[in-house]
Amino acid sequence: MDNAPIRFGTDGWRGVIADTYTFHNVRRAAQGFATFVRRTWPWDKGLVIGYDRRFGSDRFAQTAAEVLAGNSIPVHLVDRACPTPVAAFTIAELGAAGAAIITASHNPPSDNGLKVRTATGAAVDPERLTQIEREVAAVAPGSIRRLDYQVAVEAGLIRVFNPDAAYLTHVRDLVDLTALRASPRHIVFDAMYGAGAGWLERLLGGGRLRITPLHAEWNPGFPGMSRPEPIPPQTDMLARAVVSAGASVGLATDGDADRLGVVDERGVFVDQLRTIALLAYYFLEHRQLRKPLVRTLTSSHMLDALGKRYGVEVAETAVGMKYVAPKMRELDAAMGGEESGGYVFGPHMPERDGLVAALYFLDLMAREDKTPAQLVTQLFRTLGREYHYRRDDLTFPADQRTTIEQRVRAWTPSRIDGGAVVRRNTEDGYKYYLDDESWLLIRFSGTEPLLRIYCETTSAARVATLLRIGRATAGLA
Repeated sequence: MDNAPIRFGTDGWRGVIADTYTFHNVRRAAQGFATFVRRTWPWDKGLVIGYDRRFGSDRFAQTAAEVLAGNSIPVHLVDRACPTPVAAFTIAELGAAGAAIITASHNPPSDNGLKVRTATGAAVDPERLTQIEREVAAVAPGSIRRLDYQVAVEAGLIRVFNPDAAYLTHVRDLVDLTALRASPRHIVFDAMYGAGAGWLERLLGGGRLRITPLHAEWNPGFPGMSRPEPIPPQTDMLARAVVSAGASVGLATDGDADRLGVVDERGVFVDQLRTIALLAYYFLEHRQLRKPLVRTLTSSHMLDALGKRYGVEVAETAVGMKYVAPKMRELDAAMGGEESGGYVFGPHMPERDGLVAALYFLDLMAREDKTPAQLVTQLFRTLGREYHYRRDDLTFPADQRTTIEQRVRAWTPSRIDGGAVVRRNTEDGYKYYLDDESWLLIRFSGTEPLLRIYCETTSAARVATLLRIGRATAGLA
């Protein structure tokens, strides 16, 4: 469907390959982005183009490169599929103006997409994303400027390069990899057929640490999983592999390796809210980095409890790295993250990185000499209570979206399941804060046709109760 509207959601533009995601539409998006860059950024510094292992990503990347080159913008094109954080890191290393990365991240295999990044590697802020959308919408038929790929290479406008060395050198300075390699632990690493395949082995191989790879081969159909997203049920095979191997931990990265999922030694998934809290604890306690924390509306209030304990500010933003990254920059934060499993670290760069998150998690295990399950138990003991979380993703008829939103907008209870509602936030969906630190959020996905209902509270049973109330409120019980 050429000329379909191109919208940048919480993390870029995504569409179904050969339907809304076509070569023509990629050219339209690239032309609009090129126009924006030439008007707003130091375009002569060039742009990095990266891509993942999805179907056709390499050809879509070349297509985008041709358009940027046709607009006289120098292009640094990665020589193979690579993790989004690797491509993003090279922006600053090369002194480029930003990046365009071909990926649909954790979406189903039918999809592909486009992320744009700034000179620092961070997500583009909402105001500038809106400007990019306007430039894309203004691309008139016949106005796309394009230079043949081979001609552009010969002219020096497209330079193909390998991004690995600079990233690997930098990451080796973030964590004591020698100590991690010396550990006798056994890790199962599920790359989910994605761009992260082989990267932990490159960083941690050669010592006593044993890494068993899972789904490391290239297969853009992602067999055995509905999508390369490191949460259940996609992590079920990883959980079985951990138990079967008697491994210490299972780690999974998504399709472009900017998100991390963790499975404990029993094969139990460590949800993203517990993971971000453990990583925050790691920075505050072990790295002694007493700086602010940033979380989205959908992420854990355990960060708030840790902030109080360690005397640091905790800021809440709308969903999406386009909100988290600017807030982290404003506050000079230690780390930030979102419920989806994307974590950003101040000492690293203002972009999610599932590989670095995995290294930090392993370092926490080593410093505490504890398993993931033991770390969670200790976290709850430190905070003085348990935290339980779940997210329900609900499909709905497209023509019911307005009705659903009207129902939820009109819901202004003073109490929910006996808890007093102390605040209601409508910045991004509808979030209800209860007096016992529980919360319930109802919002539409920014990248997919889904209604998402989130809850964090004191027990798994109460999570189920609050989610039922949320579904009933939306009329999707």
